[in-house]
Amino acid sequence: MDDRIREVMSRVDRADFLPLAARRHAPFDLPIAIGHGQTNSQPYTVAVMLRLLDVRPGHRVLDVGSGSGWTTALLHELLDGTGHLTAVEIVPELVEFGRSNLAAVGRDVTVHQATEGVFGLPDQGPFDRILVSAEADTLPQELIDQLRVGGVMVIPVAGTMLRVERINEDEAAVTEHGAFRFVPLLRWRGPVNSSGHHRE
Repeated sequence: MDDRIREVMSRVDRADFLPLAARRHAPFDLPIAIGHGQTNSQPYTVAVMLRLLDVRPGHRVLDVGSGSGWTTALLHELLDGTGHLTAVEIVPELVEFGRSNLAAVGRDVTVHQATEGVFGLPDQGPFDRILVSAEADTLPQELIDQLRVGGVMVIPVAGTMLRVERINEDEAAVTEHGAFRFVPLLRWRGPVNSSGHHRE
């Protein structure tokens, strides 16, 4: 693991972003259920995504599928008090859970309720970095469109982790970085049946 990512993950306690009954599982490298068919992703998986995303101070960052707020807090730490971070989540109960968790640990980040039928926050782009913690069936062009030129998105698509760099207004470079499973990226709230972990 990248030293910078390891340091940041050591400073943000995963247990603070889990339901009380699940906090004893925080040290284990496994996805953990947070209710509503969603998971707090495996730490290994999160570390891989953050390394690929390469967030730097000053960036404008969007966290898609923020869930319990753990990845949001990690991104906040990587920004080191600079730039701009916003998050979006489709499950209303998790919007409130994430907001509460972030506030409890002093992280001032706005968590938006996702609009049904819309991926991301198109009215607030462009972003330098987009982290997507849910699996799409195909690469969503509307999220690429929310990247500024030179911006990077990390997203699992059809079981493969992708790093997407916007080259210009019409092109993006896509590289593959291993097999992973996540809960599905939804345009509307509905039942899900998946996990959030690295697949060997």
